[in-house]
Amino acid sequence: MKKVDYRKDFKELYLPKETPVIITVPEIQFIYVDGEGNPNKEGFRKDTELLYALSYGVRMAYKWPEPPFDWYEYTVFPLEGVWDLVDKEISHLDKDNLKYRIMIRQPDFLDQKLYDRIAAEASRKKKLQTERAVFGSFTEGLVCQILHKGSYDTEARSFEIMEEFCRSKGYERIEKTHREIYLSDPRKTKAEDLKTVLRFRIR
Repeated sequence: MKKVDYRKDFKELYLPKETPVIITVPEIQFIYVDGEGNPNKEGFRKDTELLYALSYGVRMAYKWPEPPFDWYEYTVFPLEGVWDLVDKEISHLDKDNLKYRIMIRQPDFLDQKLYDRIAAEASRKKKLQTERAVFGSFTEGLVCQILHKGSYDTEARSFEIMEEFCRSKGYERIEKTHREIYLSDPRKTKAEDLKTVLRFRIR
C-alpha cells in the first residue's frame, strides 16, 4: 500500500533550512477556516481543533464500513496559517487586529463528496461547527521561505533576512500577507525551540 510522510516526500515544502530559499509551490488542497483576532484566545483554539478533527476524520476513513477505495496511509500534515491585518492602519503588534486563514493540507484521495460525508459525521458525533470549515485548493506559486527557530514574536528578523535575500537575487515581495507552517506544538515546546516555516510570495 502507498504510504506518504510529508517529512520525507515533501521535504522541500516543509523542512527548509535556516537560510532563505526560493521555490515554486504547486496547487495543493486543504481544509481551511477563516477568522479574526488574537491567536492566543478561544476562537483560534476552537478553529484549530475543528481543523484537526476533520483532518483526522479523513485519516481514519479506512475504518468505515465502505472506506474510500483509493485511501492510503499517510502522516497528517502540519497546521498552516496565512496572516493579514483587519485594519491596515493598525500595527501588526496588536494581535487583536490579526486576520487569518488556518488550514491543513489533505491527501489527494479526498474529494468534495468524501469531505461532505466526513464533515457531516463530525457535526453529528462531535457537535462541531463544521460549517465554518471549507474544502478547497490554493496555488501559491513562486515563494521565498525559511525555517524560523524561536518565538513567534521574533519572526520579524527572519522576514528581514528573507527580503534582503530576495533583493540580492532580483526578486521582490508582492504582498504583506505571509504563510506560517507550524512544525512544533506550542503547548509542548519552549518558545526558543519552536520551529516554523515562514513563506511569502514573490516575483
